[in-house]
Amino acid sequence: MDERFRGLGVALVTPFLEKGNIDYAGLERLLEHQIAGEVDYVVLMGTTGESVTLSAEEKKQLLAAVIELLRHRLPLVLGVGGNHTAEVVRQLEEYDLSDVDGILSVSPYYNKPTQEGIYQHYKALAQASLRPIILYNVPGRTSSNMLAETTLRLARDFKNIVGVKEASGNLDQIATILKHRPKDFLVISGDDALTLPILALGGDGVISVVGNALPQEFSTLVHAAMTGDLVAARAEHFKLLEFMSYIFTEGNPAGIKEALKTLGICGSTLRLPLVNVSEATAKKIYGALADAEVVKL
Repeated sequence: MDERFRGLGVALVTPFLEKGNIDYAGLERLLEHQIAGEVDYVVLMGTTGESVTLSAEEKKQLLAAVIELLRHRLPLVLGVGGNHTAEVVRQLEEYDLSDVDGILSVSPYYNKPTQEGIYQHYKALAQASLRPIILYNVPGRTSSNMLAETTLRLARDFKNIVGVKEASGNLDQIATILKHRPKDFLVISGDDALTLPILALGGDGVISVVGNALPQEFSTLVHAAMTGDLVAARAEHFKLLEFMSYIFTEGNPAGIKEALKTLGICGSTLRLPLVNVSEATAKKIYGALADAEVVKL
């Protein structure tokens, strides 16, 4: 099992300045916040990072900046995915991945492939990638669920497919993967709110949105659960329950960016078609941070 990707991974936001350019000072603060919060690894250019709004040149610049700022203090996973298999393969072949530890690749979206199509897509990626691949199943965004049977088939057939980020919300499906997986295959929660039950079933961690703002608190939850201290993990879960709910009320990453603005780490600017949360939701997020004793009312 690849220990680099166990525990708390954080799907980083991409901080933007008010005019929309990447905020590299905010990015540095965000990365230092993760390191101080004792996260286990970070994920760049996932959904939370608004990757679909970044140009090809911005992606290269962002990757270079994160590598320079991290200085190998944390493992780095890069989001490289899409619904055009040949284009994803091209990106894997053209990116300089020498300082990247792994790839997170979302199941193809919009064109709604069959299970065989999903398998063949990932087969092509596995044959092209020089880095370990973590599958990403998120039917709420792709409109296509990768069944447990397909995940297990890929896990058995390709040694460099090392895990799955499961965001189906289907605990029966996730439990089936856990029951039948190869011994070295990682099962990672893709839903902050389901992290505790997935870890209780034997999961290997989470790729988190919440961790952007509250890395130390969520790290405590994750590592307590992974060592079998479910009492401590449950206490942390309940402490963060309202916050986990409110940051997703008006979509991701609008909610978590509002929290990061409140904490003074980076601004809340998003790129269209995403917009900021409403004033009412912003107040709830602030209140939840106060209840979690992160800020003072």
